[in-house]
Amino acid sequence: MSSPVDERFLRLALDEARKAAEEDEVPVGAIAVFDGKVVGVGRNAREREADPLAHAELLALSSAAKNLGRWRLSGVTLYVTLEPCAMCAGALVNARVDRLVYGARDPKAGAVESLYTICTDPRLNHRLEVTGGVLAEEAGDLLRNFFQGKRRKERELRRDGRAG
Repeated sequence: MSSPVDERFLRLALDEARKAAEEDEVPVGAIAVFDGKVVGVGRNAREREADPLAHAELLALSSAAKNLGRWRLSGVTLYVTLEPCAMCAGALVNARVDRLVYGARDPKAGAVESLYTICTDPRLNHRLEVTGGVLAEEAGDLLRNFFQGKRRKERELRRDGRAG
């Protein structure tokens, strides 16, 4: 169940996702919060950085670790606009994050509730609390609109004979 606090921080993550879209990155944003304060911020940067690891969640976790001066991120809640993939869910577990709040489900790559349950798997040495579906419609619309725009551009390029 989401709270007004969850929605407030997820809106900050949505702001980061919109910035990613402006940079022609898949619009996913993440915010790490400790003691009610933002300690880490990330948005997808795979294209810009030419880095397959530059997911919003990993960048926010890295930023939080630097700001807190520790790799164990106990006490941290990560807010992210899209259900994390296996790599990012694994990072949340390994960083000992306490809680994850995410927006839209990812039926093709989501590893928190959709395809896998990495964050709550009892076989792992750490589990975290998960709250999904916060502002899901807004987060999902942002992604859908981004990809619709990409497909529209591709069709126009092909129609005009400019596609590679």
